Amino acid sequence: MSAPGAPSEAPGGIKSPQVSFRSAPSLEAPVFEVGSLSVYYGSHEAVRDVNLTVGHRQITALIGPSGCGKSTVLRCFNRMNDLIPTARVVGKIRYHDEDLYGREVDPIEVRRRIGMVFQKPNPFPKSIYDNIAYGPRVGGFKGNLDDLVEETLTHAALWDEVKDKLKSSALALSGGQQQRLCIARTIAVKPEVVLMDEPCSALDPIATAKIEDLMEKLAEEFTIVIVTHNMQQAARVSHRTAFFTADVDDKGERHGRLVEYDETERIFSNPSDRRTEDYISGRFG
Repeated sequence: MSAPGAPSEAPGGIKSPQVSFRSAPSLEAPVFEVGSLSVYYGSHEAVRDVNLTVGHRQITALIGPSGCGKSTVLRCFNRMNDLIPTARVVGKIRYHDEDLYGREVDPIEVRRRIGMVFQKPNPFPKSIYDNIAYGPRVGGFKGNLDDLVEETLTHAALWDEVKDKLKSSALALSGGQQQRLCIARTIAVKPEVVLMDEPCSALDPIATAKIEDLMEKLAEEFTIVIVTHNMQQAARVSHRTAFFTADVDDKGERHGRLVEYDETERIFSNPSDRRTEDYISGRFG
């Protein structure tokens, strides 16, 4: 594989641009500690025995082929899988050393502290202003909503583009603007963690670059976990990267498994597992 920072061969033989890897802070006082995590849908074990730690105010990327359980693991972090009747989570996820799935834990409060941005932009069919104000209103926000809306849209690098049309429908925005609005809507309720499930997959390269720049700025205040199929994106924005793959058992059933988790520079320049190297170099499958 190529040395860090050197141009590398992307799948299809296209030269990838140089990547400057982000240094990863220590994992002391982590936000999440995942131990022996398995997720079932009915009797099917979709993800098997995942162990990893997510650092405070770091960007952690989950990469791997389709069907390897990346999004399933991501949804465990804010208990979104609770909404799937057949889903069952086994093992431990500790959030600031508290059992995230403990009986006394309120999943609604979990989702307030741990927000989520989905693959396809999903603004509410309301005005731009009301999209941002919705969560704070529901949460009983007592401050100045106008100031909060401006602050949040500025934080999401969207204020200058929409400040003169706050009462216009959010559905009239471009795809990239809608996704930044959804990010703004998520951070308006002041979560600690923002989960992103393929947030750029439906966007053009310019909109994608804006979202990546935004993630870098948000990581100064929020812990971010992102699922992405774009390996260059993972290399550009994340501090640490987890590579997942899918094992096929003797019955032909696929089970997602974490192969390797390390600092992003090491994953992309000197992985410890051949399967990681094969995937990153395009030899997977």
